[in-house]
This record gives sequence, C-alpha cells and structure tokens, in this order.
Amino acid sequence: MPTAVRPTPPLPGLTVRRAALLGWFARAGRATLPWRLGEAGARDPYRVWVAEILLQQTQVVRGLEYYGRFLNAFPTVEALAAAPEADVLKAWEGCGYYARARNLRRAAGVIVQEGFPQDYAGWLALPGVGPYTAAAVSSLAYGEARAVNDGNVRRVLARLYAEAVPTDAWVQARADELLDSARPGDWNEAVMDLGATVCTPKAPRCSECPWRDFCAAFASGTPTAFPVPKVRAAVREVRAVAVIAGDLREAVLERREGALLGGLSGLPTEELAAAEAPAAGLARLCARLGAVPGAHLGTVVHAMTHRRVILEVYAAQSDAARTPVARAALSRLDHKALALLAPWQAGLFGPE
Repeated sequence: MPTAVRPTPPLPGLTVRRAALLGWFARAGRATLPWRLGEAGARDPYRVWVAEILLQQTQVVRGLEYYGRFLNAFPTVEALAAAPEADVLKAWEGCGYYARARNLRRAAGVIVQEGFPQDYAGWLALPGVGPYTAAAVSSLAYGEARAVNDGNVRRVLARLYAEAVPTDAWVQARADELLDSARPGDWNEAVMDLGATVCTPKAPRCSECPWRDFCAAFASGTPTAFPVPKVRAAVREVRAVAVIAGDLREAVLERREGALLGGLSGLPTEELAAAEAPAAGLARLCARLGAVPGAHLGTVVHAMTHRRVILEVYAAQSDAARTPVARAALSRLDHKALALLAPWQAGLFGPE
C-alpha cells in the first residue's frame, strides 16, 4: 500500500506568500536564460523540453554551453528526429547520462509523427519524460497548472515547513498547495530559482529570501538542518585497463554498451577482477584486439554515478581500423585517457 502523506496545515496568508515570491522573482529571477525567452505559457515547447532534460543532471552554468551547442546542431524537433544517433550523442558529449540524448531523439520521432503534446499527460507518455519534465514543460510552455518537484523545490519546501525528511509525495502535495494556478510557469521557475540562488544547500542567503519571515527552518536557527541529507548509495570502485592504438587524431575505438554510456565510442577497455594485476588485464585486452602492448601512459581516476573508475592507460600497436577522434562521441573518461598521450606525442617522455 502507498505510504500516507502526513497532512501539513496550510500556511496562513497564502496570497501574501505568493506575492512575496513572485515579486522577488520579477526582481532577481534568471529571466535571461535562453530557454526562458518569451512569456511563460507561450514559449517554444522544443526549447523548453531540451533545456529541462539537459538540466536534470547538469548545473545551469555548464548547461548554457551544452544547450547552445545542442540547439545549434538541432534547431528544430524535425532536425533532431532526422539525425543519426551518433550525431546526437556527439552534440550531447560532456553532458553525461547519455540515455537522455537517446530518449530525446526517440521522443522527437514521436513528436514529428503526432505533433507536440498539449498537456501533462501527453508529455508524460513520451520516451524519457518523467513527472518533473512533464510538469515543467506543460506549465512553462502551455500554462497548465502543474507544480514541479525537483531537488531545489524539495529543499525550499522542506525548510519552509521545517520538514527533516520530506518524501516525494509530501513535497508534491506541498508544491500543489502552494502553486499559483494563475501563473504556474512563473511560479515554478520562482521556486526553482529561489532554491538555486538563495536557498542553497550549504550556505543559504536567508537575508535575501522573500520567505524568510515565513520560514520555519529559519525560525529554528538552523536552516541547513533541513532537509536531512539523503543516504547515498555506496560508491563501487572499478579498476580497468585501456589501450590507445593510434594518436590524438585517429585511434582504435569501440562502441560502448549498457545504459550509462551505451552508443558512445570509447577506447578498448577491459575491466579487472578483484586484486587482478593490470598486466593480466592488458594481456587479455591485447589478445582480443590482436594488438601489441606498449608503454604505460598513466592512470585516470573518474567518478561515474556511484562508481569510481581507476583506469590504467597503455599505448598499443594494432592493425585494426582507426576512427577520427574529433568526430566520435566520447565520454569524459575517454577524453581524460586520450589526454595522457599528448606529452608522449610532444616528445616530453621517452619510451619505458
């Protein structure tokens, strides 16, 4: 049975609180963000949708660069739907969580055939679109009265009510209660902007907050105590070896599989068993490739979604076909590994 949501008394003076937040948003909101151009409720749904998918796992400062690059490559939903998957992944390079890009392309194909969804339910039916994205696009682009629920909203509302452990259901219920149905797009952006710029996780600027006088966490004297940090999944250490057969312009690459990096290209890589020496994995990898191992170029350490990858990178000689590196969609891990080759090619190190 679903967990019951503990009722929370409504805040008195809701009209005053709405006016305070929307007034602050008019003065201090991030109105210049490119996906916010146009009046809320009458925006380009394509631009809003791409932005909301991209920003799920990417901070706005970095997201601006990625967003501009992606829109330059695919300025319309038709262009995205018609593009090869490899081109879409290349335009998404660096954003991480590449399933988002694959789902964007799949959903674009549906939209080209059926048209843009006109409401929350229609957006929720698209590949890769969950409740948050459906609420965001339907409220921002169509003016539908749907409250969003993301990390910023969770933190703001947990502090407003001094709720230490807010469940998703609790946050959604409070967001629905507070939503200004006359201006749902502005309201959602105002709450998210408040969390992103003022009600931040570690150093909230309470003196600048339009809800300071209404905030139970501020009144407690310890606003950062709310909400209690979520328990994070344990980080698994993954050890592997990779080879660079080629140079910084062309190298032997393989297609990645799996949900995390599936569809990307990458350096040939072999995961090591527990306590296995890198030399054993290197021998196994080179045997598979028909390659001759060379110098150890260095070690790359990279964090990837509950995993910490320690990658030993070696040069190798191989007759396998090489791929132009600049045209391939590569993960940050592979870019880090390739960067180890630069000083060797520049002659800064001799052979081992």
